[in-house]
Amino acid sequence: MLEVQNILINYGVRAVVRDVSFALAAGKIIALLGANGAGKTTLLKALNRGLPVAAGEILLNEKPLENFSRREIAREIAVIAQETETKFPVAVLEFVLAGRFAHGTAFGWESESDLQIALDCLNLCDLANYEARQMNQLSGGERQRVVLARALATNAKILLLDEPTANLDLAHQALMFRLVKERCEECGSAAVLITHDLNLASEFADEIILLKNGAILAKGTPDKVFTEENLIEVFNVKVLLDENPHSGKRRVTAIY
Repeated sequence: MLEVQNILINYGVRAVVRDVSFALAAGKIIALLGANGAGKTTLLKALNRGLPVAAGEILLNEKPLENFSRREIAREIAVIAQETETKFPVAVLEFVLAGRFAHGTAFGWESESDLQIALDCLNLCDLANYEARQMNQLSGGERQRVVLARALATNAKILLLDEPTANLDLAHQALMFRLVKERCEECGSAAVLITHDLNLASEFADEIILLKNGAILAKGTPDKVFTEENLIEVFNVKVLLDENPHSGKRRVTAIY
């Protein structure tokens, strides 16, 4: 679906992302992890051509990403950005319907099908009866769920999520990741997400990419990447590693 080949991303003369390669396959979730300033958001923005790459290549369905129009990219890739970008006065339903623009007619009018898809996605995200509420009157967690609903409404095969659970309570964190996981497993979609919650990444991600100073320090399954050596190297904190007694997945506890 999406293949990243030895890309370099610069801010001015400074290399922010260096020699990063990975492949995102249908049905899979990749988690980008690292300390603040490691290059995670920069890398994520490049995956839908939000930022240019100075070297290397990104392929979408085996074709260079740069060969796709913005509308074509929007049909294939949906972005779930941090909720701070949604604090403006627009109705929730209108915001979610905007996710259907890439499927619209030349006149830009939504169809009955578009409306039903938007309402279904709001229900999935525990937002029934929110249609008429204003985005700037919602809590941060509510806005974040509306952003997820809009991304799901696109029916895009690839989801890019930048700290999607930052403002969510425990129940809605689980809902967010469960919906993304189900979309990937049931619809052949795939996701790349940024999170600071290592245990959520361990539970839901198929592959972890651990970044340090814009380069990949480690890549693989959570059990392979979450080692004491790697986590001290990236986060400079000692950790206790054990197994989640319910799921059997690797669990990380910081030792302060």
